[in-house]
Amino acid sequence: MENLVSTAWLAGELGKPDLVVLDCSTYLPGEPGDKHGGFRAAHIPGARLFDIDLIADPEDALPHMVPSPARFAALVGALGVSNASRVVFYDQHGLRSSARGWWMMRLFGHEDAAVLDGGLPVWQREGRPIETGDAPPATPARFVPDFQASRLRGIGDIKRIVRQGGGEALILDARARGRFAGTAPEPRKELPSGHMPGAANLPSSELLGPDLLMKDRATLRAMFEAAGVTQEQPVVTTCGSGVTACALTLGMVLAGFPEPAVYDGSWTEWAGRPETPKATHPDRP
Repeated sequence: MENLVSTAWLAGELGKPDLVVLDCSTYLPGEPGDKHGGFRAAHIPGARLFDIDLIADPEDALPHMVPSPARFAALVGALGVSNASRVVFYDQHGLRSSARGWWMMRLFGHEDAAVLDGGLPVWQREGRPIETGDAPPATPARFVPDFQASRLRGIGDIKRIVRQGGGEALILDARARGRFAGTAPEPRKELPSGHMPGAANLPSSELLGPDLLMKDRATLRAMFEAAGVTQEQPVVTTCGSGVTACALTLGMVLAGFPEPAVYDGSWTEWAGRPETPKATHPDRP
C-alpha cells in the first residue's frame, strides 16, 4: 500500500477484512465544530474515530503528546488494528490531521499505513457513500508496537539544534506564514506567535492544490527545496502542536526525501517555555 491513496482505490478496498479506516480529524482551538460531531454527521462506511486527544499521553499538559507504546497498542487494538492490518487515515477537512495518524503508526513500527488523498471532502464531492451516527464497537485486535525513536524529537533536541545554529538539522515549520513571522496570532491565545531561530517555513496547506489533493511529486520536491530541504541534511518538522508537522513529513516522503523526524511538542511547548529563544521575523529565505 502506498503512503497516499486515492478515493477510487479506497472505494475498491472497502470491506476487505484486513483494512481499517480511521477518521483522524482535529479542530483548532476556537474553531467551530468538533471531530465527534463531524464523525456522527458523516463518515466513510466502516470507519472509526482515531481520537488523537485520547490516543495520547494523559499525564502531559501539552495537547495530544505521543503516548507510551503500551497505551498506543491498547487503544489501536481496541479500534481493531492488528500488526496485519492495512490502516487508512482520513480527516474531515481534507488533509490537515490525517497524516498525524499515519505518522503515529510508523512511530510505533507499523509501515502499512496510508493517508486518503483529499479526505472526506473529496470523498463526498465525488458522491461516494457515507454513514452517519456512531460507529459500532470494533472487534478488538492485538497490536504489538515496535517504537521507532528516530522518528521523534523532543525539546532538548530542538534546543541543541538552535544553539548550534541549525547545522545538525533543518527545522521546518508547517504553520501559516503570518504565525511563523509573528504577524498573525496563534489559535492558542496565551501563546505568542513567531518561530524558533533558524527555522524555515513551508505551510502544510500549500502542499495541496485548490482541489484539496496533494500536489505532484515534482512540485512538492521543488517546494521543499525552495524551503531549504536537501537530500543530505536531516530535517525536523514542527507546527503548532505536532499535527500539521506530520503533513510535511508525509510530503517529504512523497517527494523522495529522507523521512524527517517530528518535534511533538512543537510551538505550543517551545513558545510556552520562558527560557527558549523566539524569533518574530523571517530569518531565512
